[in-house]
Amino acid sequence: MKPVSKAAALCGLAAMALMSGCHSYRIDATVENRTGKSIQLLEVDYPNASFGVDALSDGSDYHYRFQVQGRGPIKVQYTEGGTLTVHQVTGPGLSERQEGQLEIVLLPGGQTQFHPKLTPER
Repeated sequence: MKPVSKAAALCGLAAMALMSGCHSYRIDATVENRTGKSIQLLEVDYPNASFGVDALSDGSDYHYRFQVQGRGPIKVQYTEGGTLTVHQVTGPGLSERQEGQLEIVLLPGGQTQFHPKLTPER
């Protein structure tokens, strides 16, 4: 009997992992700045992590893909250009194993709309 090469063994392990149904649950988020002004210091917090950008001009979108670890609400904070007013808002709850799309629309006066298209919480 011939010994198995390292390459063949690695290929076999990779094939078994693919067949075992490994699935990575991801949420594709889009933050849309429709405030009429540039914003700074955008931060989006979700259970056990966050993402953001230093600046987002009016009419621009920011895309980010993430995986939820834990359970809790999504929170958005940003500074409005010109007035330097800080806006904070809490959105819908998220939980592990959810996937889909989440649209966050920043509107004038610190208003925010959340449009989730996510699998149900598990």
